[in-house]
Amino acid sequence: MKRIAFVIAATFPVMAFAASQNTITFNGQVSDQTCQVSVNGNDANPIILLPTVSAASLATSGNTEGDTTFTVSVSGCNSPTAALPIKTAFLGNNVTTQGNLGNTGSAENVQVQLLTAPNGTAIVLDGTTSVPGLVLPINGTSTSHDFAVRYISEAGGATAGTVSASVQYALDYQ
Repeated sequence: MKRIAFVIAATFPVMAFAASQNTITFNGQVSDQTCQVSVNGNDANPIILLPTVSAASLATSGNTEGDTTFTVSVSGCNSPTAALPIKTAFLGNNVTTQGNLGNTGSAENVQVQLLTAPNGTAIVLDGTTSVPGLVLPINGTSTSHDFAVRYISEAGGATAGTVSASVQYALDYQ
């Protein structure tokens, strides 16, 4: 009996310490509106293929190349009585200090930049970043918005290789 009490007493402070160091945060939203979302017609895990570009086109810091349009669409929405702006919330994985998506491929000095629209302004990712664009029209149940993505060299001197980056997305009805 003493051995069991000692084992429990010896492990309890460790468990209490571990519990105080680990936090899980859950965030969500309750809304009068819900829609089904797709990107380029794909409901889950879409892949956007950027064109192959020359490393020379990304030789200088700030150079961009390979603008590629992608479409975020919503459908099955509740029909609003007034136009309803819906933001697309992006949460980048491996975000650079300049707010671009860091490349996890083999090309060096190349990142991926999101744009508000084709030929639009850069989206600077900083945590969850909500971007306007979608507007559900009065009595409408679907809409879409074109965003864009491109290569960018933040440091210049891009090298040849693969480029891969990812971002999570959700709808923000507020």
